[in-house]
Amino acid sequence: MRHAIRRASELVLDETTVTALRAALPATADEVVEAIIDEVPPYANALSGRMGGTIRRAVRTALGHYLDLASGTATGGDGGDAAYELGRGEVRDGRSMDALLSAYRVGARVAWRCLAAGAVPAGLPAAEVAKFAELTFAYIDELSAASAAGHADELAARGRAHERHLEHLARDLLADASPDVLLASAQRAGWQPPASLTAVLLPAAQTRPAYRTLDPNTLVLDDLPDATGVLLVPDADRPHLLRQLTDRTAVVGPARSWTHASASYARAARARALSPGIRDTEDHLPELVLSADMDAFADLRARALAPLRTLPAATARRLEETLRAWLLHQGRREEVAAELFVHPQTVRYRMSQLRELFPDLASPHRVLELTLAVGLQVS
Repeated sequence: MRHAIRRASELVLDETTVTALRAALPATADEVVEAIIDEVPPYANALSGRMGGTIRRAVRTALGHYLDLASGTATGGDGGDAAYELGRGEVRDGRSMDALLSAYRVGARVAWRCLAAGAVPAGLPAAEVAKFAELTFAYIDELSAASAAGHADELAARGRAHERHLEHLARDLLADASPDVLLASAQRAGWQPPASLTAVLLPAAQTRPAYRTLDPNTLVLDDLPDATGVLLVPDADRPHLLRQLTDRTAVVGPARSWTHASASYARAARARALSPGIRDTEDHLPELVLSADMDAFADLRARALAPLRTLPAATARRLEETLRAWLLHQGRREEVAAELFVHPQTVRYRMSQLRELFPDLASPHRVLELTLAVGLQVS
């Protein structure tokens, strides 16, 4: 209120003028409120009943303080705190700052018209009337600035609270919380559950930029261990999502019902641990199946490929490559040779060695075990 106080110090209102203006305050406040109702649509139904009474009292209080300021008798607060709280309350009532500023403009015009109508007949000199007008609009400007600050702060606080609720929901989803917990968390966040969620893992630094290109209902966390972030994308069009992430170091899990998003996240995390080159987990299902229990896979390899361990390392490696190609191509020698870049006779020779090492190579159970054992390249 510094500007209004400075202008008030330049104004001289005699007691007769102040008395006349105070007598007109209730009618002035009512005219201000009625004008706001008529001219600012968001307030058309907001100023009736108890709320209307509260607003009318607030307008009278503001005008009363204004007259205290104009007459040099102000001793209490400057009105800015009340205007600040008014701005916060408008957010809670769902009205925009534009609506509040419009109300202030209408209120300033009507208040000045009513106050001038009381001051001029009371004998206020023309020079003082001009100062009175300047004070009126300076006071309203500073009240509206305080309200704008309150409105902005309340929006920011609500935005932070909403973001915290969304983050809490995302953490509950990754932790595989119960459906009841997830529903309560979604309600707190004001988040409408989709049919499915698709987890996307990225480096933390890429998470927020990628999030801005996706569905606005996407959930985001960018503070997971190992500088990793995750996006939970609702009802994703998978090909479109993959195209959107073309320039990102992303791993995309499968779509899962929203209450089981943790399964999508878990698969993406396994894929990321398996190989940094995996992008779409749906393209690597066999590798992911084989790597689901690495201890069991290691035991299976050790048992199934034990005969190769009796050979020199280079020989064992060549025979394992041949065995993998033979299983993949179902024993078609020409295709095995083409894959290994060797002569078909070399394939025949190596397969003779393998049949000696694995006498039951034609057994369905042995074929299954060996297929699993050589199905994933491990170091």
